[in-house]
Amino acid sequence: MSEMNYLYTEGLSVGYHGVPLIRNIALGLKRGEILTLIGPNGAGKTTILKSLIRQLAPLEGAVFLDGREIHSMGGKELSRKLSVVLTDRVRPELMTCGDVVATGRYPYTGRFGVLTEEDRRIVHEAMELVHIQELSERDFLQTSDGQKQRVMLARAICQEPDLIVLDEPTSFLDMKYKLEFLSIIQNMSRTRNLSVIMSLHELDLAGRISDKIACVKGDRIDRFGTPEEIFSEGYVQELYRMTVGSYDERTGNLELDAVKGEPEVFVLSGNGSGTAVYRRLQREGRAFAAGILWENDLDYPSAKALAAEVVSVKPFCRIAEREMERAKELIEQCRQVICTMDNAGEFYQELQELIEYAKRQGK
Repeated sequence: MSEMNYLYTEGLSVGYHGVPLIRNIALGLKRGEILTLIGPNGAGKTTILKSLIRQLAPLEGAVFLDGREIHSMGGKELSRKLSVVLTDRVRPELMTCGDVVATGRYPYTGRFGVLTEEDRRIVHEAMELVHIQELSERDFLQTSDGQKQRVMLARAICQEPDLIVLDEPTSFLDMKYKLEFLSIIQNMSRTRNLSVIMSLHELDLAGRISDKIACVKGDRIDRFGTPEEIFSEGYVQELYRMTVGSYDERTGNLELDAVKGEPEVFVLSGNGSGTAVYRRLQREGRAFAAGILWENDLDYPSAKALAAEVVSVKPFCRIAEREMERAKELIEQCRQVICTMDNAGEFYQELQELIEYAKRQGK
């Protein structure tokens, strides 16, 4: 793990009161890489992060940062290399958001914490980066959870670290700021060679932003690798012990359970036009069949998860007679046919044939 890694662990076991929670943790992170921890609630992701940043002492093993064991570093030296944004609520009294951000410069100031003009420039730049300039004079305690999260990110950026550690950083952010937040992190990893370790619940975002992913399961890191190595079919459902619904690792598609029973509706769809209809039928408690779909079609993941039956074709293959016959059988069995495509087009002659067949059936 140590070769070329900026941060790595050796024989690390973590837990509380001498009782190991996760054993033999082997992690490695190069400069400029983003590592994300995923796993169910209570699996120990936060415990691992707290052990990496020295908030918890490891029960066994060690954490190395830039070639040195992290517990051998002084506080000021460590704070110049590493900054942290945890989910723990901070409640600074009588401090503006600008004051809170400025505390990120304390590892560089003198004994009395007096900011230089350069420090103030860095504070201003950090607040601009996360779009909180308008909060500079506002009481920190009078801001929303999402605003507080962005203030704490600006504070961490102010430290100008080589490594930033974030525990569920998107928890209190709406969609707009969630994407902005992660875009900032990604951009800094690329342009400033910033290394990042964080935990996330949003698996689709983890798959998009991470260079490496560590899966926490039981008392171990069950998988460690690139998103492509981690998200193999069926693994997420196993990792989270899912008993309801389904998750598609290729697309990040999360769906509720399909309605059981014989289909009463056949949905002729494709090119992403059918997914909203599938979900509406599922909400209404109506079992349905779907087709004919190529297995690389935008509609296929949701159809596979929600339909009682999907008539499908392998990618780039022609629709064969057996698929046509099965689709016609289902149309005959169903009481209603819904077509979600305005124009099937020249490459969908078989689907146009099914549309005409459904019309002749009066459905």
